[in-house]
This record gives sequence, C-alpha cells and structure tokens, in this order.
Amino acid sequence: MIGVGTNGYATIGARKIGSGYDVPEGVDIRGRYDEEFAKILTKDALQFVVDLQLEFRNHIKYALECRKESKRKYNEGAVPGFDPATRYIREGEWICASVPPAVADRKVEITGPVERKMIINALNSGAKVFMADFEDALSPSWENLMRGQVNLRDAVNGTISFHDKARNRVYKLNDQTAKLFVRPRGWHLPEAHIFIDGEPATGCLVDFGLYFYHNYATFRQTQGAGFGPFFYLPKMEHSREAKIWNNVFEKAEKLAGIEKGSIRATVLIETLPAVFQMDEILYELRDHSVGLNCGRWDYIFSYVKTFQAHPDRLLPDRVLVGMTQHFMRSYSDLLIRTCHGRGVHAMGGMAAQIPIRDDPVANEAAVELVRKDKLREVKAGHDGTWAAHPGLIPACMEIFSNNIGNAPNQMKTVKREDAANLTEEDLIQRPRGVRTMEGLRLNTRVGIQYVAAWLTGSGSVPLYNLMEDAATAEISRVQNWQWLKYGVELDGDGLGVKVTKDLFGRVVEEEMARIESEVGKEKFRKGMYKEACKIFTRQCTAPILDDFLTLDAYNHIVIHYPKISSRL
Repeated sequence: MIGVGTNGYATIGARKIGSGYDVPEGVDIRGRYDEEFAKILTKDALQFVVDLQLEFRNHIKYALECRKESKRKYNEGAVPGFDPATRYIREGEWICASVPPAVADRKVEITGPVERKMIINALNSGAKVFMADFEDALSPSWENLMRGQVNLRDAVNGTISFHDKARNRVYKLNDQTAKLFVRPRGWHLPEAHIFIDGEPATGCLVDFGLYFYHNYATFRQTQGAGFGPFFYLPKMEHSREAKIWNNVFEKAEKLAGIEKGSIRATVLIETLPAVFQMDEILYELRDHSVGLNCGRWDYIFSYVKTFQAHPDRLLPDRVLVGMTQHFMRSYSDLLIRTCHGRGVHAMGGMAAQIPIRDDPVANEAAVELVRKDKLREVKAGHDGTWAAHPGLIPACMEIFSNNIGNAPNQMKTVKREDAANLTEEDLIQRPRGVRTMEGLRLNTRVGIQYVAAWLTGSGSVPLYNLMEDAATAEISRVQNWQWLKYGVELDGDGLGVKVTKDLFGRVVEEEMARIESEVGKEKFRKGMYKEACKIFTRQCTAPILDDFLTLDAYNHIVIHYPKISSRL
C-alpha cells in the first residue's frame, strides 16, 4: 500500500520509492530511492538518457516492427537469406577502423553479471577481457541494475572492493586487470522503473547512457582518445539495428566532446537472420567496431524461433546441437572470414562448463571437453573465446596461446578463404540427432530452475555443472514448445511416445518433485519454483510462441506503482 511518510516521500511500507531523485522534466523514476543510486541517477545523467531516448525511440520502434514483419514472412514459409540490395557492401573493398592496441589481444574473455564480487574476480581472473553483463546473465531488477552501475563506476575508477563477511575476506583489484566491456540489454527490453514522457525507457539506452555518462572521462584519462569505452551489442537481427547503435555512439561522442570512433563495440551474432547481415552490420559500425562474436546459445534459440512454423526443421536434444553441426560450423566459418576480411576480431563462443570440485575425474573430463572445443575454435581461425568461470581460463588461454603464439590475434594470418563458398543452405541446414525423453526432462528441469532463480534476482545460475543464463533457458523453452506443437515422436527409451500436453504435464510434475529433492524442501518452499513452473509451463504450451521468455517473466519482478511525481 502506498502512503506518504512523515518525511514527505511516497513510501511502500518503510521504503522510499523513486521520490528522492532530482530528475529532468518528463521523467518518472519508479524504483526505490537509494543514496548510492542517486549518485548514478543525477539530473544531468538522466537528461543524457532522455536525449538518447527522444532521438532514437522511433527508430527503435520501427526496427522492432521490421522484426515482426520478417517473422510473419518466415511463418508463411520464407527462409532467411542474403539481401540482394546490399550485395555491393558484401563485395565492396572496405575495412573497419583499426582495432585499438589496448584490445588487440582478446584470446580469452570472461563474462558475468554486474555484481560487485563477480566484477572484481573477473577483472582479476587473468582473462584479457571481462564482459560485464546487463543482459542474459542479469535479472533486471531495480536493485541489480542500479547496483551494477555503481559497481562499474567504482571498477572504472579502480576503487572497487568487496568485504565478504562470511569468509572475512576483502576483495580488491590487482595491478593487472582485464579490459572492461559492457553489454547493455537488447532493443526489445523496456526499463519499467524509469518512465520518459509517460512510457518506459528503452532498457539498453538506460544501461548504455548511465554507464557512458559516468565513465567516458575516466576511460579517456587512463586509456587515451580512441580507446573506449568498450561494449558488446546483443540480439541484433538486421544492419538497420547496427545503424541505430552507430548513431547512438556518434551522438554520445558529440555530446561528450570526444573524438568520433572513441567508443568501440563487438556485435554478438546470435540470431539466425543476423548471420546473413554480418558484412552489413560491420559496415554500419565500421568506425566503432572491434569485431563479431559467435553467440552460439542464443543462435540455437533463434534457429527454433525463426523456423517455428517449419515442422521439417525440428531440433534434436539440445546437448547434441553443438559446433560440429553443419549449420553451426558454417556460421562460425563465415563469421571468421567476414571479420578478418574487414580487419576486426572474430570471437568464439562460450565454454559454459564450471569446475566440478567434488569429483576430480568428472572435472578433468569436463575440462577436456573445453580444450577440444577451444582447439577447434583456434584452428578454425577465431581470435579469442569466452569462458563462464575463472577456473576455465588457464585451459582456454593455453590452447589459444599455443596455437597463436606471441601474436595478439589471427586477423593477418587466417583468412578462412575456404568459407567463401558457403551457401545459404549451409547456414540453415537441418541439425541431426535424436530427440529423447531425457532431453524433454532436462529442458524442463533447467528451464524451471533458471526462471525461479531469475525471479529472485539471479540471472546466471550453475545447474548440473554448467552455467545457465537466459539464452540456454530460452533453448529449453522453445525446444519444448516445438516438440509439443508438432507432437514429436521420441527416440531412445521414449521410442514411439509422442510429446503431448498430457505427457508434458506428467513430466513437469515429476521434474518438480526431482527439483524439490535436489534442492531440499526448505529451499524449495522459500524459492519461487511454483511461480517459475507456471511461467515456464505456460510458455511451453502457448499456442503462439512468445518472442522472449524474459518479457513475460519481467512482469513478475517489476513492482508496478501508480504513476507518481518524482517529487511530492
């Protein structure tokens, strides 16, 4: 219940909500007031976000409408392909701006949410780059988002520390740290705690705007002109979306009074339509690009989403959809050829394994899988790779260093000309493998547990010796949806059994019992497993596939206040 406290601020219970912030005209902040957050949500910083929102919101809305139109065409039988109208870009002799020396060597990058301890450990991990994530690895609660901005400001300033009271240990930065990249949310995600002219702000403009405003000057002092800030850009489907980002960067540079090209970004190629737009994406960002990345988990999710109305393109068990599948290997090879032809990095995908501390034999087997995956990447021509856990960095670094040597990357030595003959069919070839009852059960078990963690504020979750994030949860969801929609007949132990709503209902019930057994009754009772089960089940059985699981789940973590003035 909302009331007015004795201090004049609107309150819920004993908490201030939004009303302590000094905001520009037309801005409503609906998250709670916090003195540290107020140092991020200054009037000038918010005005910077407002300027970005007002200039680009219609371009963003148009881009999202174009996504809907493309989906309609795919659902009517079309398949993605190269655009004849932009052939001149793909065949043109142009290159991107030179990669800054500060980030020439990106052999191993670690990723994780913008949590304080995580940031310190990742920057100290020995990786070349840490990608601090506001997107798939973060549950976008008000606390997480604003605390993340505070943490990143302190990290850029070199003052970040964390006192782990349980271990009585203080964490601080080493003398040598990884380079910091930041990934804002995708275009589709709103920020419902900040309203601008009566509508939610665009999440990525909030993430980018607040971080850039508070930190570009420090980057300039410590790195020099043209050396950052650095970003990762997610979820694009078309070069028109890259053009928006390029314009955002140019406006930010102009408002800040810094040289064009100071901001640099790597684009994640993690949607099926985007693989046919890689040259065009780099062309639009050519003054600000430092490469492309194989965002392979979201890419698998996008394959199902793109072909949701194509019953001839059903995925096998998710554990079988790896980089050895023809369409995945083709995607990687084309990305390498494209990036090296344009003078930027071709980054490999995520090693999602985490150390298995209580089983040395199983741990060594898991690390060996990582080594094989990274050896495949480096020999294919990738300049670097991703790891989800600090414990994997030595193995990944060893593989890349042994094969690249003293060179910072492979841009000049590996051109991958054999990828020149890749066709549209190579990039969409049907994946092969079995579909099993265990695959259905694993999807269900992982999906429910991930959503439960996400609802309680954790966006990066260790499950069954893998680090799961929103991308892998999306694979679980859309694969279940696909198998249900087309009544897939299961292989293996489920031979002859078709996936129906009745079967899925029994699987959900049994997997919920298993989850309760695994996590313990007390944790299960206190957690949001039942709420997560409802959300995940509804998404899997919906007649129409939702574009993103997180859009539905977001409604359950945002507190919807009646519209109130930021000052009463």
